[in-house]
Parts: sequence; C-alpha cells; structure tokens
Amino acid sequence: MIARLKGIIDELGPDWLVVDVSGVGYLVHCPARTINGLPGLGAPTELHIETHVREAQISLYGFAEGRERECFRLLTTVQGVGAKVALAILGSLSPDQLVEAILAQDKAQLSRADGVGPRLAARLLTELKDRILTVAGGLHVVSTDQPAPASMQASEAGGSDGVTADAISALVNLGYGRAEAFGAVTRAMSTPDDASSLEALIPAALKELGQ
Repeated sequence: MIARLKGIIDELGPDWLVVDVSGVGYLVHCPARTINGLPGLGAPTELHIETHVREAQISLYGFAEGRERECFRLLTTVQGVGAKVALAILGSLSPDQLVEAILAQDKAQLSRADGVGPRLAARLLTELKDRILTVAGGLHVVSTDQPAPASMQASEAGGSDGVTADAISALVNLGYGRAEAFGAVTRAMSTPDDASSLEALIPAALKELGQ
C-alpha cells in the first residue's frame, strides 16, 4: 500500500495531479483545497496517500496533511459517502471546519459540498457525532475526559465573560458528553431567542438536547 508520495508535480487538474517519482508518474485524486495549495507544475511536493483497491483498479487519494487523510477515511465509513463525495466535503471544509460542523450539528455547512444533500448531511451528523473527535487535534481515542480540540476551546472561549464555556461545563457536569454539550450550546446561541446570559443559555441548550 502506498502511504506517501514525494516527487515533482508533472500534471495538474481541478481535482487531480500526476506526481513524478523517479520517472514514474502517479495519478492522485485530491480535494480542491489540496490542489489549490500546491506550488505548481515542476515544483516538488509531498502528499499523504490513501490507497483504494477495487477489483482490477488501484486509486490513489492525496492530502496535504495526515488529518485530512484521517477525515477522508472517517467520511467514507458513512453509508452513501464514496471517495468522490468525501473529496468534495474536504474540498469545501478544512479538518477543523469539519470537526466544528459535526460537533455543532450544522447541516448547512456540510450541504455546501457537491453531492451532499440534506438527507446525507443529516446522516453524516448522526453517524459521526460520537467519532469525529478521533480526528480533532490529533486525538486518537474518543473520550469526554480528554481535552477538547483547539478549535472547540476557541469557540468555548469566544465570549469575554466565558458564558459559552460555563454553559458547556454545566451541561458536562449534568452528565452530557462534551461534544454533545458543545453542539447544543452552539445551536442555542444561534436561535433568535436571547440566550446571551448563562441563566438563559443553559435552559435553551437543554431544550436543544431534548429535541
């Protein structure tokens, strides 16, 4: 299995490239974000590779960083998400953005990707909500006792008075998982109701959890 390629960019397309490694050209399919970050034709590059073998066909998928590859692997475990759709999702969302979208149960964010409709977005949110932390901040074990990823910590600390962080902490103390609490608080804060104070935010988040 090919896990990494290091060579010269020989050809470039909108979602693929050919990497010349010692005279051998490897066709690699990539998310648009990865393609856009490449230096250009004739430049050296190094990609993390996921190899798929289907009958007589070998397909290579390339990513700028290991976390992108881990997200790709996780996405393709969901029914209805093949390599093409997973690449489209990672083309519109970075790993941090994907983690935040899943934790916040943000269907609209996922639906931005080509091939992801409301039904598939809902399935992604349901199936990945308890597993997405495996690719957050390099975590490899899902546990509510582990520290939250940096992106989540930043969101929790967003208010100067720490209302968001306090609300999440309160829900965790009530027995809810950190990811579950984060998503509920995020949804509660996006509602038209005034949930700017801790006294209003906690009941609003509990209402979200009860739905």
